[in-house]
Amino acid sequence: MAEYKHLFFDLDHTLWDFETNAKISLTELFQEFSLDEKLNLGFEDFHSRYIHHNQVLWERYEKGFIRADELKWKRMWRTLLDFKNGDEGLAKDLSARYLEILPVQKNLFPYSNEILEYLLAKGYKIHLITNGFERTQWSKVRNSGLDKYISQLITSESSNSLKPEKEIFEYALRATGAELKESIMIGDNQAADIQGAINAGMDSVFVNHINAEVKVQPTFCITHLSELEGLL
Repeated sequence: MAEYKHLFFDLDHTLWDFETNAKISLTELFQEFSLDEKLNLGFEDFHSRYIHHNQVLWERYEKGFIRADELKWKRMWRTLLDFKNGDEGLAKDLSARYLEILPVQKNLFPYSNEILEYLLAKGYKIHLITNGFERTQWSKVRNSGLDKYISQLITSESSNSLKPEKEIFEYALRATGAELKESIMIGDNQAADIQGAINAGMDSVFVNHINAEVKVQPTFCITHLSELEGLL
């Protein structure tokens, strides 16, 4: 096994529990803007449509088809359109407020703190590589307490590239002073994290929280963060 020194984690869906935190944030948003009255619907319908549009537009953003500012408000706008409301101003207000509420949420995946403590104690340098927005991701890291473990946070905005492009990984290596052979990517997204690591020639760990079909070949595959203790 390679002697790794630098561990590059993904943030959302790997350490930071995006689904739980997003639902809490959307609940608060739904209530604050009285969307039940404006849209004449229940929260679960709003939540399911937002999650759908968010996923679709993130995929378009990661492929370079849309800009970050479009993603931020159009996911809300498309959700409103599903309920026959095309108010762009409301969509932009919802987007701005959501990006204030979401990053202060603190829910992590089980064993996140424990595994990071373990890895730090073993002398690893821990970094993050994320396609998320710079300000939002820093806020998530600080509010969830992950900042005490992290040496460097590499975002798509700071690197001017997106996973799975090899350039964001090359930027991360330069920013951290790491060598490729002593680095490994750890993430939940096969298309972004694992394929991105492959594109960069970096080893990888697929964190398969949901037992998804493995479509690309990581160096290692785990279903729970605690399994990293047996690998690193």
